[in-house]
Amino acid sequence: MEDHDNDVVMDGQEHGMAMTADGMSIVNGFMDPSILDGSLESRNGESDVGDDEEEDNIKAYAYPYDVLSRRTLPTGCCYDDRMKLHANADFGPNPHHPEDPSRIEHIMKTLKRAGLVFHGSDADLLRVMKESPTKYMWRIQARHATQEEIQTVHHPNHFKWVEDLSTMTTEQLRHLSTMMDQGRDSLYVGSLTHEAALISAGSAIETCKHVINGTVKNAFAVIRPPGHHAEYDQAMGFCLFNNVPIAAKVCQTDFPETCRKILILDWDVHHGNGIQNMFYTDPNILYISIHVYKNGEFYPGKPDNPMVPDGGIEHCGSGLGLGKNINIGWHDQGMGDGEYMAAFQKIVMPIGGEFDPDLVIISAGFDAADGDELGACFVSPACYAHMTHMLMSLAGGKVAVCLEGGYNLEAISNSALAVARTLMGEPPPRMAMPKIMPEAARLLAKVKACQAPYWECMRHGVVDVQEKQIHGSSRLHDVVRLAQKQILSDKYGMIPLYIQRDVLFKSFENQVMVTRNTHMDKKLVVIVHDPPELHAQPDPLDNSLQPHNAWVTDGVAQYIDWAISKKFGVVDINVPQYITHPEDTDAFIPGNDERAMQNQVMGLMCYIWDNYLQVYEHVDEIFLVGVGNAYLGIKVLLINRDVKSRISGVVNFVSGNLRPVRSDVDEGLSGWYKDNSRVFVAKDHACWANPDLTRKVMRRRFGTVIRSSVNGLTSMMSEHFEDVQQWILERSRHADEEHGGDTTEEDRMV
Repeated sequence: MEDHDNDVVMDGQEHGMAMTADGMSIVNGFMDPSILDGSLESRNGESDVGDDEEEDNIKAYAYPYDVLSRRTLPTGCCYDDRMKLHANADFGPNPHHPEDPSRIEHIMKTLKRAGLVFHGSDADLLRVMKESPTKYMWRIQARHATQEEIQTVHHPNHFKWVEDLSTMTTEQLRHLSTMMDQGRDSLYVGSLTHEAALISAGSAIETCKHVINGTVKNAFAVIRPPGHHAEYDQAMGFCLFNNVPIAAKVCQTDFPETCRKILILDWDVHHGNGIQNMFYTDPNILYISIHVYKNGEFYPGKPDNPMVPDGGIEHCGSGLGLGKNINIGWHDQGMGDGEYMAAFQKIVMPIGGEFDPDLVIISAGFDAADGDELGACFVSPACYAHMTHMLMSLAGGKVAVCLEGGYNLEAISNSALAVARTLMGEPPPRMAMPKIMPEAARLLAKVKACQAPYWECMRHGVVDVQEKQIHGSSRLHDVVRLAQKQILSDKYGMIPLYIQRDVLFKSFENQVMVTRNTHMDKKLVVIVHDPPELHAQPDPLDNSLQPHNAWVTDGVAQYIDWAISKKFGVVDINVPQYITHPEDTDAFIPGNDERAMQNQVMGLMCYIWDNYLQVYEHVDEIFLVGVGNAYLGIKVLLINRDVKSRISGVVNFVSGNLRPVRSDVDEGLSGWYKDNSRVFVAKDHACWANPDLTRKVMRRRFGTVIRSSVNGLTSMMSEHFEDVQQWILERSRHADEEHGGDTTEEDRMV
């Protein structure tokens, strides 16, 4: 069907209208709101009350409320061409700003082409309204917001500043835009900006009010300029008036009995700083923002005033509003369906259900959509549909969607179409769920911990660390290491190796254990390993954890036992993922990243070599065994110290990163490593799934790589225990000495 677009020509004239057979208007492709509510206000402002025939004709268009429940009400849509009047003051052919008038026009054309907006003949309109009134989105009339409504959240001086734009000359507007289109302001203005901003805010108000009063079941406001960056007294980030907060406050005022608590869910890729700051102390507005934070570097960044909260996850509201502000601030761009669905399932929906709002308003920026260059994320239209569908389970389905950002015309239109179809009752499409990024999963765990004091649904599995510290609690990894120390001391007489440096001593106290008289041994095994593996089965009813349902698996113990039985001296180096500090209060702490771990373990390994291993005159054979991420310690030792003449062999067990050993100073190091190592790699390691990676890890700098038949560090150490024994004994010049030089071939196989 041809797309008959009734959009207004932007010439300052009265809006163009299509007319029904009875002379009633269809504005911008929607039915006139007077038909929706059955009122008898005529087209020209004259009252037709008393004219029975005319009343019957109008009621033929009216929605049959008496036979329908809320779930069969239509979905509303608010749009007005006059919002395209806000344009760049430079009046160039290619607007310099991504917040372009064509954004809303493209969305509306997409909705029309998809058949969601009626644009047929008058006769067809009459038939549709009688037979299938929910087939199309029903128009909500846009209007100007009043000064009083805008000043419910904005300072009067800010309203006056926007109003005064309409009286400026073109030269003044161009200069102002040039000045403000940079930094945090990131804004352009024009002579009709005030007009468009008033209609954008008024459209948000009317959209939310129609949802609350039951004219429509839910609604979509296709509006611009956006609003969520606008502060109480300042325009910024493409935003003049903050549309959603204005609509929220007006609804609370006009519907105090039915609209007391409001959830604002902001999925724009940028943090809605304006909404957050307007409601930071409000107990009846729950603001949840899912955005890219990037440690405060992503727009809008950190405020000039350090006392003003930014989009960090630690900012949870204050005063009566404590707990009513939730920031899910991603560590970087590149987030997609997996991360957003996880955020909804783990944070948004549980808290939303506990808050139990009377109205849900979505600040629907689509700049996290796949294809948007500014956001550089990968959220699909299907994901937007699923998120909308989940939110429709709250507030009895009273959901109002208000457009915010989104700057790729195809991405924003396809995403908006998916949301609109879901609002109208179409089931969300099937969607393959990709894996969530590990860093994003950790971020959600930290958000949960931040919100646990304020929401019952967030407390499962989250520990109140401060309370535990008051009662003298210890982190489990410290308890496990103390237990290991006791076992190694009781069974083998091993003692802690003192690290005579303040920082290293505090970090590795009790982490390095050695057999007595190690300096007198001829052969030595140095084991650098991760902490033991922990396994636990929580109670399925209350998620509690009982000690008898938890296990500690230490694959290193059998190697220490064997080495001591073969008269090797042993240095046991436990490398924890995290060093406990008394002032720690975080319930969830991610392990060290590669760089932090490398700096930590390099200082330790070089210290042990320089002050102990290198000066042990009697030791002339040293075997290195690396287990897990801690095998990084072996790499940094080989690269940073000339140890080849003292090392008889290297054995590593790897389930994570495979690390190359190469040196710009010692060109022969990689070849030596290849000839003197056994590197057992887990069966399911990613390197085996990709032929190119497999060929790469077979190069000499990765050592002699062997694919294990099992997965998991403990299983690998057990599976290859005999192989490692044999390999070490074959390479040891002193292997026969414990038997008086009369070792048989059978002994070597033990």
